Amino acid sequence: MAYISQQFLNMLQLGSLYAVIALGYTMVYGVLSLINFAHGDLFMVGAFLCFVATAKLHLPFVPVIVVAAFGTVLLGVAVERLAYRPLREAPKVSAIITALGVGVFIENFTLALSPYPRHVPEILPNISWNFSGLTVSSIQVLIIVVSVLLMASLDFIVRKTRFGMAMRALACDMKTLPLMGVPVNTIIALTFAIGAGFGGVAGTMYAMAFPVIDPYMGIMIGWKAFIAAVVGGIGNIRGAMLGGYILGAVETLAAVALPSTYRDFIAFTLLLILLIFRPNGILGVPKTLKV
Repeated sequence: MAYISQQFLNMLQLGSLYAVIALGYTMVYGVLSLINFAHGDLFMVGAFLCFVATAKLHLPFVPVIVVAAFGTVLLGVAVERLAYRPLREAPKVSAIITALGVGVFIENFTLALSPYPRHVPEILPNISWNFSGLTVSSIQVLIIVVSVLLMASLDFIVRKTRFGMAMRALACDMKTLPLMGVPVNTIIALTFAIGAGFGGVAGTMYAMAFPVIDPYMGIMIGWKAFIAAVVGGIGNIRGAMLGGYILGAVETLAAVALPSTYRDFIAFTLLLILLIFRPNGILGVPKTLKV
C-alpha cells in the first residue's frame, strides 16, 4: 500500500507540472487556434531565470518565482507582438513555422549564453516526512499545492471575470468582437502573458525538483505538455489540467511496469491512440466551421 501511495504521489507531482505547462498551449490555441510550439522553450527560460536568481543574485524563494514569472511574461508578450501578430491574417502554416523558428531561436540564444548544463542551488530546504513507509518531501507538496492554486485561479479568471468573458468571446468570433469595443490585441497579449508566466513558474518548480537544467530541456517537456493538452482537449482549460494528470499517471505507471526508457514511447502512443478514437480529446468538442 505504501508503494502504491508513493507512486500516486509521484504521479501528482509530475502531472501537476505537465498540467501547468499545458495550460499555456491550450490558452493560446483556444483564442487564436495557434499551437505555440515555442512554449516549451519559455518553460526552459523560466528554469534558467530561476538559476540566475538563485546562483547569481542569491534571492529567496518568493522573489525567485517573481523573477522567473515576470521574465517569461515579458518574453511571451514580445514573441506575440513581434512574431505572431504580424502573421495573424496569414495562413496558419506560416504561424506554425514561425512558432518552430522562435523556439529554435530561444534555444540557441540560451545555448550561446550558457552552453553547459547548470545545477540550480537549493532554494528551499527539502524536508522529508515518513508516514508508514510513504515518503513525502516538501518539494513535492510545494509543487502540487502551487500548481493546484494556479489552475484554480486560472479557472476562476476564465469563467468568472470580464477578462475571461472576453477571452471566451474572442475564441468564438474574433471578427465581431472589435465592433463591441473589446481591445482584441490587449486580450491576446494578456493571454500570452498568463500562459508564459505559468511556463516560467513551472520551470522554477521543475528546477527545484530536478536541479540540473540545460538549453534543450524544454523540447521534450514541451512536447509532452502539448500531448497533455491534446489528450484533455486542446482549447479547453479543464481538459488541459485533466490531460496533464493523465499523462503523469501513464508515465509513472510505465516507469513502474517497464524500463524508464519506454516512458516517451508510452506517452506518444497514448496520443496516437486517443487521436484515432477521440480526435478532439476527452473534454474537447468539434468546432463547426461556417462557410
